[in-house]
Amino acid sequence: MNDRIEKRITLKAPVSRVWRALTEYEQFGAWFQVKLQAPFEPGEEAVGRITHPGYEHVTWRAVVRQMVPERLFSLSWHPYAVEADVDYSDEPQTLIEFRLEPHGGGTLLILTESGFERIPADRRDEAFRMNEGGWTQQMENIRRYVEETAP
Repeated sequence: MNDRIEKRITLKAPVSRVWRALTEYEQFGAWFQVKLQAPFEPGEEAVGRITHPGYEHVTWRAVVRQMVPERLFSLSWHPYAVEADVDYSDEPQTLIEFRLEPHGGGTLLILTESGFERIPADRRDEAFRMNEGGWTQQMENIRRYVEETAP
């Protein structure tokens, strides 16, 4: 198993548009399918409720690590933490990085999630597999959002 998931997508939208979709909490929630309680702030935990059908019972939690305007947005979280009756707080987190680069009038978005080797062995493979597929879907979600909705 790899320790890292990496996805790349070229978006037909300027870096400024993609940056807002990533870092303005209501826009992030629209494409990521989570209703967040408050704006993202570095060093703070962001909390919300998943709105994707079948996962509405899941509280979404992530710590905002870095916000380098129009270049890097990073979070850490407990990967595939979907069991409502399980306390994941003692587990290590993975690091999610969204990197933005201007690319031919649009934006190259590079997503990485790393740190799976630290996840408990009984959850590691499933967390990696589910997040691998989840990020494939989320990259399509953000593409649709930035290319097909008003800024």
